Amino acid sequence: MDWLYLVIGIAVLFVAAVVGLVTSRGRRTPPSVPPRGGTDVLAPPDARPGDPDLLEPPLVEPPLVEPPVEAPVRDKPESTRSRLVRLRERLAGAQGGFGRGLLALLSRDRLDEDTWESIEDLLLTADIGVAPTQQVVDNLRTRLRVDGAEAGDPRAVLRDELIKLVDPTMDRRLQVTGADGKPGVVLVVGVNGAGKTTTVGKIARILVAEDHSVTLGAADTFRAAAVEQLATWGERVGVEVIRGPEGTDPASVAFEAVKHGVETSIDTVIVDTAGRLQNKQGLMDELGKVKRVIEKQAPVTEVLLVLDATTGQNGLIQARVFSEVVDVTGIVLTKLDGSAKGGIVVAVQRELGVPVKLVGLGEGPDDLAPFDAGAFVDALLG
Repeated sequence: MDWLYLVIGIAVLFVAAVVGLVTSRGRRTPPSVPPRGGTDVLAPPDARPGDPDLLEPPLVEPPLVEPPVEAPVRDKPESTRSRLVRLRERLAGAQGGFGRGLLALLSRDRLDEDTWESIEDLLLTADIGVAPTQQVVDNLRTRLRVDGAEAGDPRAVLRDELIKLVDPTMDRRLQVTGADGKPGVVLVVGVNGAGKTTTVGKIARILVAEDHSVTLGAADTFRAAAVEQLATWGERVGVEVIRGPEGTDPASVAFEAVKHGVETSIDTVIVDTAGRLQNKQGLMDELGKVKRVIEKQAPVTEVLLVLDATTGQNGLIQARVFSEVVDVTGIVLTKLDGSAKGGIVVAVQRELGVPVKLVGLGEGPDDLAPFDAGAFVDALLG
């Protein structure tokens, strides 16, 4: 009997072992299959099957991208032709009374001595000057019969004489380019308040409109306002401005500006200068030094004297002083509006023997244009 109980016990143990093995196999989870192409790179090393990290990729902050910086929108300069037409119209409105007065006197039935004296007075009040006035009156009296019989159309005769007075034979072209690969250097001089710094900016604007590359030199270092004003013009026109700290030696700024122009193959370097007249000798020394320093690198191709046309005969005094300091090659007449007298064009040309090359009639950025003798006289005559 004992052996029977032993056999039954062994059988029971065997059955229990088989049942336990089958049960454990049924509960085992099948191994996960990695995605085709390799390991799941989105799962962290310690992730388990069914972990949420396997279902969605981790959140990654996108890189910070700065918005593109837009270039400043610059005004498009007005063309030279359009500027001339507009300035001629404005000049005619401002100066036309002078020409109409002369035509009214010349159109009288009888040109007696009183009439000729009135004509002479009108020319003198226009700041033409004594000698030029006498020349015009003498020529008119010769060409128009004093007894009233016309030798021609008074308007045509007067226009012809005024054009001769303004002298259309003068070369009024701006020399803004250099030779031998060097830039043209334009030195701008004049008293403070004449519109010198503004004129520098306007000239740059004209040259940019004609596809010239330009650099400005802020050598009026004694006036912080002048340097800032020129910097503003540079931003508006889109040209580089070479400047230094307030009180810097003007000659050093001019030197750096021209040096930059040579090294970068700039077409034109325009140098703004100080315009203090309190000490004539000091002004002479300063401007002379500026010009000498510039010419160590490139020749000065143009020296422009800026005059306020409203100053009349006082402008001639300024012109004399500056012509003694530097060799002025051309004149820029600013503010030639209703308060100015057009005859200053004749007077200053005769005084210096150099042409008026540019005229300005206002504060607008395009209120500066090349001077044209015929257009100027036509504007005077309305």
